[in-house]
Amino acid sequence: MHGPASHGWLLVAVCAATGAYCLLRMRSHVEEQRRAAGGEALMGFGMAAMAVPAAVFTPPSWAWPVYAAVFGAAALHALWSARAGAHHLHHLVGASAMVYMAVAMAASPGHEGGHGGSGVPLVTGVLLLYFTGYVLLSGVRLVPVTGAGAGVAWGDRPELARACRLSMGIAMVAMLLAL
Repeated sequence: MHGPASHGWLLVAVCAATGAYCLLRMRSHVEEQRRAAGGEALMGFGMAAMAVPAAVFTPPSWAWPVYAAVFGAAALHALWSARAGAHHLHHLVGASAMVYMAVAMAASPGHEGGHGGSGVPLVTGVLLLYFTGYVLLSGVRLVPVTGAGAGVAWGDRPELARACRLSMGIAMVAMLLAL
């Protein structure tokens, strides 16, 4: 990812923490929580790995096609899952955005100096609009949820799952801006 190292490390921390919480959600007793949490954990850890500042670690040239393949498979899984419910379409857009960023990074490996412009401006703009709208809508939905009692397990708390999705949306906006 391009940009200052401190911003990259903050994104790494947020995305890794989100991925770790999503792993915790995979232990939930609620089946829908478990299903969504696996894809969100993959997204969180993938975004964390992609956000590591280039000044610290420059991935080998084969890493970007691997990212594209992994998130391409995740996009196909989300497309298949969208048959059961339209809420999976967000996972499809997120995985597709990761494929797009991996392809853009593979196409322009010489941008370690913090200069952006390695993506297609129209595609980047559309993704930015989508994720900005998603972040704003998720922020509104994060208004306190009632009914979560003291006996609810950490993996079953809907407000934490929403905060997790919100933080990944914010990180996606930051990564697209830095592309």
